[in-house]
Amino acid sequence: MAILSTPGLAGTAFAAPGAPEPGPGAKSLEQVRKDIEELYRQAGTATDAYNQAETETKRQSDQIVSLAKQIAAGQDRITVLKNRAGAAARAQYRSGGLPPGAQLAMSRDPGQFLDGADRLRQGEKATAGVLSELNETQADLQQYAKDATAHWQTLEANRVKQESAKKQIEDKIKAAEELESKLEAEEKARLLQLEQEAQYQAQKAWLNTGAIKDAKGAATEAGKRAVQFATAQIGKPYVWGAEGPDSFDCSGLTSKAWLAAGTNIPRTSQEQLRLLPKIAVKDMRPGDLIIYFDDASHVAMYVGDGAMVHAPRPGRKITMAGAGSMPIKAVVRPDTQ
Repeated sequence: MAILSTPGLAGTAFAAPGAPEPGPGAKSLEQVRKDIEELYRQAGTATDAYNQAETETKRQSDQIVSLAKQIAAGQDRITVLKNRAGAAARAQYRSGGLPPGAQLAMSRDPGQFLDGADRLRQGEKATAGVLSELNETQADLQQYAKDATAHWQTLEANRVKQESAKKQIEDKIKAAEELESKLEAEEKARLLQLEQEAQYQAQKAWLNTGAIKDAKGAATEAGKRAVQFATAQIGKPYVWGAEGPDSFDCSGLTSKAWLAAGTNIPRTSQEQLRLLPKIAVKDMRPGDLIIYFDDASHVAMYVGDGAMVHAPRPGRKITMAGAGSMPIKAVVRPDTQ
């Protein structure tokens, strides 16, 4: 794969944009850039919370469906057991309900009675077993109902979290878009240059630390497939909460890329950080995931030679960038082979 060995990328990162010299208003424009970037980062944090709540909502819904099936099966079982218990009671009624001693005294054929008594004991034992199973099934149904109630409560709590996160996302994106909408066309172009310049400088500083100087990790076959999937999405738009095929958010891209490679990983960047094995930056290999910012609100896929592919933020498309162009919190590995 050409993407795994981009010539000169590790040494030069990405060429510095040909930005003009800052004018008198550059400082305020730089502050606008930082404000917009922070708003989108906060939207990213809320997106992670939204995605996590959505994942939990689906899990709770699946649990409720499973419990409903168990309750239905239990109710059917109770009907069968009650019918059996009723049949046994009717049989006992037909025998007159006399104790075995009285039946022996009244029997004209003691041998026939003893044979019948043996069958009676077997029937009583079977009836006791039916009643015991009936009680156990009823207890199970009560527990299923209790569990279903708990899952419903959790489901509703997650729906509230989703709505809250959705509002935060929409508010932050709206605020960022309003800031940008106030800029003239020339200022917008300059804003993009400032953004690229900040990423370039961050990447350059990161490479100068020697963080990946000795990194020679080779991608596994699964890692190659994950990278191929992720890079094939370049040019598609970032949409919060999206998991493809036409758009993605940052963790939607990484989770779907690894799913395409045959590995199911957590949906959100925070869960990817929490549950996947952590590795040193110097040991990175293509396919590993880079978690960014202290709150783990962004994730990208390392593709080798100091580069990564990611879904940046609303208003941007999936692209390649320097792996050190944002503050790295950790690196995790979905593929432990």
